[in-house]
Amino acid sequence: MSYRAPVEGYKGKIVEVVIGKGDRAVKIGGENILAFNQTFDEGEFPNPPKIAFEVWDMEPQGWAPWVLEPYKDVVSDPAAWAKRCEELGADFVYLYLISADPNEKDTPPEQAAELVRRVYEAINIPLIVYTTGNEGKDPAVLTKVAEVLGGENLLLGPVIKEDFEPIANAAKEHGHCVVSQAPVDINLQKELDVKLARILPREKIVLDPLASALGYGIEYCFSVAERTKHVGVMFEDAMMQMPIIANFGAEVWKNKEPKEREELGIAWEEVTAISYFLAGANILVMRHPEVFNVIREMIS
Repeated sequence: MSYRAPVEGYKGKIVEVVIGKGDRAVKIGGENILAFNQTFDEGEFPNPPKIAFEVWDMEPQGWAPWVLEPYKDVVSDPAAWAKRCEELGADFVYLYLISADPNEKDTPPEQAAELVRRVYEAINIPLIVYTTGNEGKDPAVLTKVAEVLGGENLLLGPVIKEDFEPIANAAKEHGHCVVSQAPVDINLQKELDVKLARILPREKIVLDPLASALGYGIEYCFSVAERTKHVGVMFEDAMMQMPIIANFGAEVWKNKEPKEREELGIAWEEVTAISYFLAGANILVMRHPEVFNVIREMIS
């Protein structure tokens, strides 16, 4: 008599979020099973995890030469850099507006928004726009970005508890999605999500519980991301049923070990990426194209 493993289904479902519009629209979420419980007797996983490549709005400093190598001829032009990421096969471009931070170049919101427009017009894939989490400056920058790219359905973030209202209202007015970011704490995440859901529908919200690198707190971050997905799918908590973004590329490559040797750094980012893939992340933000190729093959 053959053995058949028991089938366990869940009633909870991650909401489906669409980022971008028209031909460049990409769907994430929509699953009612946990990552790698994908016999499909148990449920559905209609939208496989997607991968974003990181692009800075200023020439990066301190990057390991092997990370910079694939982009070295375009890093002075964010639009060309974004186009290179599209050519490499990325599902999204993750544009980091680091220069807008008052502790960097303090780029004015209008200038930052015009750069976002230029990057957006250079590519044919959806755009994720992140600021640095400065509660004093971020609302002005992301509000202006939302206005200038009105109707293009960007993913804007991070939205934190100190500045969620103006950014969420701008996203609602101009037709964008937002990233709800809480500092590795499920209770704080849910508290912020409840507030955001009074302004935006859940189909316009993505969760960022923060993602650290292998060896630098990944166990805790993995557990929180995995538990967030459990609460949404297994226990049907509507405020935890949004897709998850894991932004770990910068966390990996800022550390001493990945900077010392290329093959070590690639392995470091691969293991980190696989960990968040297993935890249930719907978008993985990474840097090295070789890592992208490995994770893309796993997803396919």
